[in-house]
Amino acid sequence: MISLQKLFGKDQKFYDLLEASAEEALTSTKLLANYLQRIESYRSAGDLDDFIQSRRKDKKITSLITEELCKTFVTPLEREDIEALSNTLYRIPKTVEKLVERISIYPGKLPREAFVRQAELLGKAAEAVVFMVKQLRKGAQMEQIGEANTRLQFAEGEADKQLLLAIKDLYNGPYDAKETVILQDLLEMMEKSIDRCRDAGNVVFQIVLKYS
Repeated sequence: MISLQKLFGKDQKFYDLLEASAEEALTSTKLLANYLQRIESYRSAGDLDDFIQSRRKDKKITSLITEELCKTFVTPLEREDIEALSNTLYRIPKTVEKLVERISIYPGKLPREAFVRQAELLGKAAEAVVFMVKQLRKGAQMEQIGEANTRLQFAEGEADKQLLLAIKDLYNGPYDAKETVILQDLLEMMEKSIDRCRDAGNVVFQIVLKYS
């Protein structure tokens, strides 16, 4: 197998930055899980600071990657791969932040169990992404990446099933039409966060396929 060292050259800084970005994405999912556990006492627009800081930190990492690409020799194909992975990783905390913003201004009662279940799947998806990104530094054995990608795809598939069940509960629950529309939108935003993890995993998997 061709070494993926050629992807980022001999310099380790791109590995460091991409791994830091993946870790920040995981941090945002942990913040979300904690937020949902404390939802009744913790929900307000003023409690978004941790999510904002996480997203800003990841944005800074993304900008640093762009700056380093401008100063480092990388083939055009490799540049696209790095940029694609960087951008997909950044979208994870960004989507999580937007979700929490919406939750914080919703005055009604959330079906917390449904959100908590989705948050657990989101956390598993983000953990798989971190593992996959870290494998790039090691040469990215296809078997390990494939197993992690399978876990990621499973989490995304389970999230789709849970979303459908949650929406069914909304339709049959004690919610008026307005509440149903709002809560469905929030649940779909949660599922979109998991889709962002899937997108990042797909980029890593495609990179490995090209260099194996």
